[in-house]
Amino acid sequence: MTSAEIRQAFLEYFREQGHTIVGSSSLIPGNDPTLLFTNAGMVQFKDVFLGTDKRDYSRATTSQRCVRAGGKHNDLENVGYTARHHTFFEMLGNFSFGDYFKREAIGFAWTFLTQVLQLPAERLWITVHHSDDEAEKIWKDEIGVDPERFSKLDEDNFWSMGDTGPCGPCTEIFFDHGPEVAGGPPGSPDEDGDRYIEIWNIVFMQYNRSADGAMAPLPKPSVDTGMGLERVAAVLQQVHSNYEIDLFRDLLAAAAEAVGCPDQQQKSLRVIADHIRSSCFLITDGVVPSNEGRGYVLRRIVRRAIRHGNKLGAKGAFFYQLARAMADIMGDAYPELRSQQAQIEKILLKEEQQFARTLDNGMGILEQAIASLAGKELPGETVFRLYDTYGFPVDLTADVAREHDLTLDMEGFEAAMQAQRQRARAAGQFSVDYNEQLQLDGETCFNGYQALEDRGRVLMLLRDGKAVKQLAAGEKGVVVLENTAFYAESGGQVGDSGVLRWDKGLFAVTDCTKEGKHHLHHGEVAEGVLQLDAVVVTEVDAAKRQATALNHSATHLLHAALRDVLGEHVQQKGSLVDAERLRFDFSHFEALTTEQLEQIEKQVNEQIRANVVVETELMSLDAAKIKGAMALFGEKYEADVRVLSMGDFSLELCGGTHARRTGDIGLFQIVSEAGIAAGVRRIEAVTGANALNYVDETESLVAEIASLLKGSRGNVLDKVKQLSERTRQLEKELSRVNSQLASAQSGDLLSQVQQVNGIAVLATHLEGTDPKSLRDLMDQLKNKLGSGVVVLLAHEDGKVSVVAGVTKDLTSRIKAGDLVRELATILGGKGGGRPDMAQGGGTDATAIPAALQRVPELVSAI
Repeated sequence: MTSAEIRQAFLEYFREQGHTIVGSSSLIPGNDPTLLFTNAGMVQFKDVFLGTDKRDYSRATTSQRCVRAGGKHNDLENVGYTARHHTFFEMLGNFSFGDYFKREAIGFAWTFLTQVLQLPAERLWITVHHSDDEAEKIWKDEIGVDPERFSKLDEDNFWSMGDTGPCGPCTEIFFDHGPEVAGGPPGSPDEDGDRYIEIWNIVFMQYNRSADGAMAPLPKPSVDTGMGLERVAAVLQQVHSNYEIDLFRDLLAAAAEAVGCPDQQQKSLRVIADHIRSSCFLITDGVVPSNEGRGYVLRRIVRRAIRHGNKLGAKGAFFYQLARAMADIMGDAYPELRSQQAQIEKILLKEEQQFARTLDNGMGILEQAIASLAGKELPGETVFRLYDTYGFPVDLTADVAREHDLTLDMEGFEAAMQAQRQRARAAGQFSVDYNEQLQLDGETCFNGYQALEDRGRVLMLLRDGKAVKQLAAGEKGVVVLENTAFYAESGGQVGDSGVLRWDKGLFAVTDCTKEGKHHLHHGEVAEGVLQLDAVVVTEVDAAKRQATALNHSATHLLHAALRDVLGEHVQQKGSLVDAERLRFDFSHFEALTTEQLEQIEKQVNEQIRANVVVETELMSLDAAKIKGAMALFGEKYEADVRVLSMGDFSLELCGGTHARRTGDIGLFQIVSEAGIAAGVRRIEAVTGANALNYVDETESLVAEIASLLKGSRGNVLDKVKQLSERTRQLEKELSRVNSQLASAQSGDLLSQVQQVNGIAVLATHLEGTDPKSLRDLMDQLKNKLGSGVVVLLAHEDGKVSVVAGVTKDLTSRIKAGDLVRELATILGGKGGGRPDMAQGGGTDATAIPAALQRVPELVSAI
């Protein structure tokens, strides 16, 4: 059977057993900030297992794409060295949410393997948790498994998705590849071999583990199973390695052709083939290479693949070419690989080009360090330098070290990385779950779509984070209501402000947030005393709500325009919508051109002038997806969702507040566009009255510029061009004069040459010379010296420039880059460059004499 046939057979079998087929979720978990990537089929159902999310089905089956390359589940370092580990894989799963339990789950698995796939029972080995007598009895007494092919294990048979969350004992099914393959059965001393391979895991979800390690029973015992598609395909296609199945066969051939390596058995080709899979799928889900979080993991994966290609002799960029092979091989199952192929290629090519500039230098440093190593451990300082200076991920360094039978001094590396790790930990902190602390049942009923006033009973009062019975005048606190018209901050839209009124009292609401299913009204008692169980009138600031709603509707139009102008790879990465402006973050790998911005702005304003009705409709999530509604990045949706449409131009899921017609927005004006992270751009814009104010300010600015240039609004652009051209000519003339003056000085400067260990060295300070002239003079002096070292420093406008030149005959002994790095440090700056020419700078002019004195010392030390 092909991999596609196995996938289809699995889903169809469980559909026949009453399971609903649910599509694969994104690799970016939408409901769990503690997870780096979706690493198992159950991730999208975590809240269902916890009982906080309700579905209209109690049985589900999926083919979930997964990545394990970071966090608790990390297979990156094993890829290429084993027959079964991958960074990306597909997990086939069936799930019960309080429906069936151990007996049915075990029966389903055994029937599918032995009857549908027709695997011989005598080749299967079963394991259970040592405490799970019930599962053991089902396997032995009801299924009839041979006790000789049965193991009771400890921690290996207790599964958890992460450090916290749903967990429970599990039972696993292994396939025996036969005695000709090394390795023993599960639980034996030699179990690490490849003879017995786990193909199915059934987790009996009984507990929820909290941060302190305590385990509480789940509302309803449930079942989570996972069967690795690649592993089962290897069994059915009668090959031992996952890399020999149909999903990898053509991919390995494409990788071999791209790097020019005919031997497809190379481990490095396996790494490349695996890594292009995870890279492509991560990019389609909106991840781009960067230096933090998920983007850094992607960068590690890409750079590891590039290094392995380089090791096989790849010439130039090759990795990006494999995106086409991925689209051909897996595009039927995952059409996004085809629709986003061009964007995937663009992102990968840029990362390859960026890494190529440092790969040779970094490998050179690493090889030198290995060659001079006395022991078998690479120093942590070297590992950190490669990471910090050359962008070498630590696991890439470990990969190279492993090939030389070396280990890494990770303790030394961690010491050097402590500051970065502290920042990462700080960034990884998540908000407190106030819903749990509040210990409130039910939820706040939000009626703010229909009206800006409502009446609600006070369910809880908080002062300084602690529950109280009343809040007096002048006291700040939080009010939790049974009903409210206040919108709670969500989906990028800020919370409403306004007042809560009661007899002889008023609470000024400055913000409204949401924790769990309750709205929290933040503010201060302005008059009277607010008591628990009091009934208050909620009055929302209408002007602020309306301005915020207009900006929110504009973000939807902007999103649609961006996808139309730039491409469907554009995905929302975040937003902020308040009464003053809108901010929209989106995935795109390069700055937008002026023409693109004008086109986007034009499309949005065309939709505003069309004045179409902004319609909202409540429907099931599945129905919304069928209708084509787009979900926003990072949002978690209930079973029933609000679908927002603006004619045929925009169709998205959104729970925010909006204009009644697009014409209410009035005018849309982009204020700025910039990059905020690798592959993420940000547009800020204004609408309505604020947009008109922006236009007025721009017009006033143009008029003032025209006045200064003694022109008019009609010819101000020509005047600016003329002024710019004149400035360019003057700068060019000034540079020419400076070069002539510097050239005239060169003869006098040669008199300052001194001999250091037989090497001619010229180190001097020049007043008022710009960096370009300094470089030109350095080249002239090098030519006149014939053989030697030239170091020139100049001080201008509070900055110190330093250039160094070394003639070709000396670059094997003296590196200009090393000289500049040392001198720039003395000057309070940094620098570097080639062995024959380098430049840098600093800010400490008082250190110039010390820097000049240091030059002969550096040369004599060689």
